[in-house]
Amino acid sequence: MTNATAESSESGLFDSTFSIGAFAVAGVFLLVGLFLAWTGYQDNQLLVVGTEMNIVSGMAGLMATWFAGIIALVIAIYMEPGFDQ
Repeated sequence: MTNATAESSESGLFDSTFSIGAFAVAGVFLLVGLFLAWTGYQDNQLLVVGTEMNIVSGMAGLMATWFAGIIALVIAIYMEPGFDQ
């Protein structure tokens, strides 16, 4: 075993404020994606903007926000707390 792997610390998902924040951002992105998909499925308008949605724009919003949410979730899981430790 090398020295780097012997001394590496396994940090949990909720150990640092960065991981907690990235996990919260991922959750918000996933929920916004569900909201966009549901709004597009129902052929409704967005609440604040007033843009009329259809199934294609709803699914595009779902895929874009879920992509960003999954990236934020991977960052929350695998990012190390910092270089100063």
